[in-house]
Parts: sequence; structure tokens; C-alpha cells
Amino acid sequence: MADKKKATVLDMSKYMDQAVRVKFVGGREVVGVLKGFDALLNLVLDETQEYLKDPEDPYRLLDETRSLGFTVCRGTSVMLVCPTEGFEEIANPFLQQEDGEEEAS
Repeated sequence: MADKKKATVLDMSKYMDQAVRVKFVGGREVVGVLKGFDALLNLVLDETQEYLKDPEDPYRLLDETRSLGFTVCRGTSVMLVCPTEGFEEIANPFLQQEDGEEEAS
């Protein structure tokens, strides 16, 4: 039987040594430089910064961060990985418009 290398669904090698944003099950988010990964999406990040949650609204992240340094992220808890370059937050198009605002023509 030939020895076949298992291929992952995601090609994380193109993000090596680049800053990535990682969202975890439970809502935590971090940004760090990707230093390693495996087929189970376990990640090794350096210079990691965690975004803090709003104490009054646990679903809202603040702009404040705390430094975590060198981290190993367990793949089973990773929900999303995206590069920070080209990452931009946009307005939610599904929110109701405020009174007095009219739709653009």
C-alpha cells in the first residue's frame, strides 16, 4: 500500500510568518503571527494579542488587547482564521435604519 500524505482542507502554508486573526468557539479572538500548524488546525502563534470583551456585553469585543506572547491554539476550538491584511469591519446591512435616516437612492 502506497504511503499517501493527508492533505488538509485549508492551505495554511500561505499564511506562515504573517499576521492572522483567529476566532475561537466561545467568542474569544486573537491576532498573532502564524509560526506553525498541523492537519488538525492546531496553531502556533507568536506576538499574540487577545481582544478583550466588554464586561457589560460578552458578545462585544473592545479595541483593548492584552499580550499573550507565544501561544499554542487547539484546533478543535478554532472557528475562523483569516489574514489581518485586507481584514476590514463593515456596517451590518441587516440592522434596521434609525428614524430619520432614508435609504440611499
